[in-house]
Amino acid sequence: MRCKEMTGWGGRGGSLAVLGLVALAAAPAQAIDVKLTMDDAKKALVAGREPMEKADTPEDVKKVMQHASLATRVGSDPEKDPCGASAILRTKRFWLESFGRKEAAETKKQKKDVRMPDDKIQKYLDMPNLEVEVQLCGDDEYFSEGAQVAFQQGSKTVKPIDVSPADKGRKNEGQGPSYRSRFTARFAYDSFDPNAKTKVQVYFPDGKMSEFEADFSKVK
Repeated sequence: MRCKEMTGWGGRGGSLAVLGLVALAAAPAQAIDVKLTMDDAKKALVAGREPMEKADTPEDVKKVMQHASLATRVGSDPEKDPCGASAILRTKRFWLESFGRKEAAETKKQKKDVRMPDDKIQKYLDMPNLEVEVQLCGDDEYFSEGAQVAFQQGSKTVKPIDVSPADKGRKNEGQGPSYRSRFTARFAYDSFDPNAKTKVQVYFPDGKMSEFEADFSKVK
């Protein structure tokens, strides 16, 4: 169990709209949890595990995953607006809850309790970076090559420590530009304010820029 770690910049401009991903907790709003205890982590694993344990059919599992996806999304709903602005931040709590769901799935598969060992949990507690997956729409399958992303917090521009190469565009079945692509960036937790309202800005080599707002004070 480990998060993806990718490097590189990617992009070409086009008719653009930004999608992405941002992990929200179902609990009342509070800032991103940068410092979690082992007890906090195990509670997050339980929060992810319990709904999956109660899912008895493939349809139930699908609903659990759909609910998790909706709970972690900020901005436009891609089901309604496939190329609207949205984002996901893969926080420590996001990863732990997702692994809780995996624990439940593996427990059912192996017919015995499967739990993430404490040393693996600690690795996620010690993670120094926030992972952000950004999804883009454009007019050709290579439109996202060279795309860059940054956080704007007041007068401060926060750049990631690394960015993955963008995926080759896939056909967009919805309305709007013809292709969808995505890339992943990592931001050091100590480089931005986890309580701040933020603009996520995506830049392209041709000078175009797209942005959307993300209220980090509502993200766990």
